[in-house]
Amino acid sequence: MQHLRCYADSRNRGFCVHCGGPYETDDHVPSKVLLDEPYPENLMVCESCVACNHRLSLDEEYFACLLECVIAGEAEPAKMQRPKIAKILEGNESLLCRLKRARSENDGIRLWTVENERVRAVLLKLARGHAAYEYNLPQLGEPDSFQFSPLHTLNAAERSHFEELDDQAEQVLAGWPEVGSRALQRLLVVESQAFREKWIEVQEANYRFRITEDDGLTVKIVLREYLACKVVWG
Repeated sequence: MQHLRCYADSRNRGFCVHCGGPYETDDHVPSKVLLDEPYPENLMVCESCVACNHRLSLDEEYFACLLECVIAGEAEPAKMQRPKIAKILEGNESLLCRLKRARSENDGIRLWTVENERVRAVLLKLARGHAAYEYNLPQLGEPDSFQFSPLHTLNAAERSHFEELDDQAEQVLAGWPEVGSRALQRLLVVESQAFREKWIEVQEANYRFRITEDDGLTVKIVLREYLACKVVWG
């Protein structure tokens, strides 16, 4: 992960990107609980107040553990693919019991009751962090569109649209990011045609994202190659 300095408008910096409060600490984007060690070099951070940085820590822990339990099909530490999550569950009996209660079966199909508001809060925090870090466009308000669902529930057309597999849609940049922003530094210019990077992979199989400004500021995130999220500010 290449760490890029931001030379964009300083008026969009110096405050918490989640609530607009004072800049007191750095908030990792994505949260470390969503990644495995060794962490990527120069892991991205956004400006945050202490309250926002700490407020969602329990929700982030719940979300990361829920995701692993769903992937494993069990709420058992020994079944987890990520050792970090197994360790969290082994040391948190309350969370483990909560996730076990969330699992049910219907005609042999495993189902999970998801605390959607907690999941939404975590995903929105991530999207706001990416918007501020990449485009220098903090989004303190509510998004105009917010969607998240497992990748495998998307049909072929929906999946293609989400991934933007069409060559022309993938390559031609409709709007250029702010001068000095990290997103502009990521552009590759070839023969006077501007091309943007495709998905930015923070950690293989764990986390990737993409942010564009073609039809509103759009942040797409894929976690564990299982959960897809799309957040749009018009």
